[in-house]
Amino acid sequence: MYALSIGMVAWFLAQIFKVFTSFLKKRKFDMYALVAPGGMPSSHTSFVVALALRIGIIDGFRSTVFGIAAAFALIVMYDAAGVRRAAGLQAQKINLMIDEFQITHQVNEKRLREILGHTPLEVFGGIVLGILVGVFWKLW
Repeated sequence: MYALSIGMVAWFLAQIFKVFTSFLKKRKFDMYALVAPGGMPSSHTSFVVALALRIGIIDGFRSTVFGIAAAFALIVMYDAAGVRRAAGLQAQKINLMIDEFQITHQVNEKRLREILGHTPLEVFGGIVLGILVGVFWKLW
């Protein structure tokens, strides 16, 4: 249970950091960033990396449970930067098509959420945060 709480701390910190990185990008505070998917750093990645790292520290990096946690982390990171990112790009293209169609026709389509996944840089930011929380938690 201790390792799980470390992961939750990393996730929470990532969500808070998203407010500030969103501010740097948009030049205005967006409190929705606290709960929104996507953005820098990846909170999913921070969670699973801190969890796996803490399991490795507690149970050993050669343990079966660490191997499972590391595999789980890799799957989550692949999904965040691959599948979810592709879905977000598709939503962006569909929204562009809707915008273009509205020039000549009346369309009342709801815009799709475009930021579903993460760029590789955002996933890397999540990895760094997860490592920092996983390693330095006892020092805080």
